[in-house]
Amino acid sequence: MRYLLDTHAILWWRQDDPRLPHRIDALLQSTENEILFSQVSLWEIAIKRSLGKLKLEGSLEEFVDGLRNEQGFVMLPLDVSHFTRLETLPYHHGDPFDRLLIAQAMEIGAIAVTDDAAWKKYRVKTRW
Repeated sequence: MRYLLDTHAILWWRQDDPRLPHRIDALLQSTENEILFSQVSLWEIAIKRSLGKLKLEGSLEEFVDGLRNEQGFVMLPLDVSHFTRLETLPYHHGDPFDRLLIAQAMEIGAIAVTDDAAWKKYRVKTRW
């Protein structure tokens, strides 16, 4: 299966946060799943770090290297088709990062890994 992580899921996974359910931890560790993280999440993380709202050990580059090399996650780049999909979404969710992540998940047919209930208002499959 192909899964796209919401930003909080990435952070909770990397920080071994107890808010991440065991079933999601198992899903992310399974070698049978393709786990994607978006450049959108990196943008969100960078902004939160620059505002002092998020602390991470090391640089953002080291964080990304850990996702890729230690976990084997795949970075999903932005594509024009994602923005085209974004334009068609109803405005159920006000967070611009989440809206673009939703559009990406829909466009590539991935299951979104999120605990954000607002995502269910869109026609995107979610898992939590």
